[in-house]
Amino acid sequence: MSEINVFNHTAMATQFQVRIAGEERTYAAQAAQAAFALTDQLESCLSRYRANSDISQITQLAPGETLRLSEPVFACLEIARTMELATSGAFSVTAAAWKTRGATPLWSLLKDRCSIRCDAGKLEFDLGAIGKGFALDRLAELLREWDCPAFLLVAGGSSILAGEAPPGTPGWSCGLGENNSPERYWLKRCSLSGSGLAVKGRHILDPRTGGPAQRQDRAWALTPAAAESDALSTAAMVMSETEIAGVVAGRPDWLVFLQEAGKIRSFGSRTLPPARSTMIA
Repeated sequence: MSEINVFNHTAMATQFQVRIAGEERTYAAQAAQAAFALTDQLESCLSRYRANSDISQITQLAPGETLRLSEPVFACLEIARTMELATSGAFSVTAAAWKTRGATPLWSLLKDRCSIRCDAGKLEFDLGAIGKGFALDRLAELLREWDCPAFLLVAGGSSILAGEAPPGTPGWSCGLGENNSPERYWLKRCSLSGSGLAVKGRHILDPRTGGPAQRQDRAWALTPAAAESDALSTAAMVMSETEIAGVVAGRPDWLVFLQEAGKIRSFGSRTLPPARSTMIA
């Protein structure tokens, strides 16, 4: 098994980690630094805490007004809208608006102008449930351009994106929950994200009602892309089991895990090879 080079960086109020296998360390370090520079660029336009970011400027729009967006923000919001439709509204980047406005604002994307239009209400966007995953997807594209295909990207421990397997292994050993979790799988070319209430309390709102998530434990989602898995794991915290089964039906590359009373159940047709507790992610 080849050496795995590990690099860390703080951005988006969390710890990002890049693990690169099968490459000489100096070259791997250069690739990782390029990835972290991209992370900082993405934070500057995706964060609602940056006064000049696109997301901050969106909040200033009155109904009927439009704002031209940078390419990353427009792309991220396109994915957010897709996931909102896929989950029948259980995921939404405007869920936080319930706290201040008591209703969900309406917005449209104008693809031909790379712009957003405020249709009704005040657009209070929070990309926390999808922004970090979007960043991991863009980092993965960059590492492939650097010809570093065997990588594992981590954002805060709750979002993981696996590239190709390290040489001589079946994949990256990743667990559901803590590092010593017995539920571990070999992952490659997919993303695993988790959502729960243990760290931030009842911070997840149901965008359809404005009420807090009813699920008490944790949910994980596995999809091909990290932005998708981040959004789906968040939605799974407010969806019923019947709704989850309906969302993953017909999507062989989507998988949802629910933890309740210490037991983990899966929803979806995809199967994952179990992994031993080495190469912990």
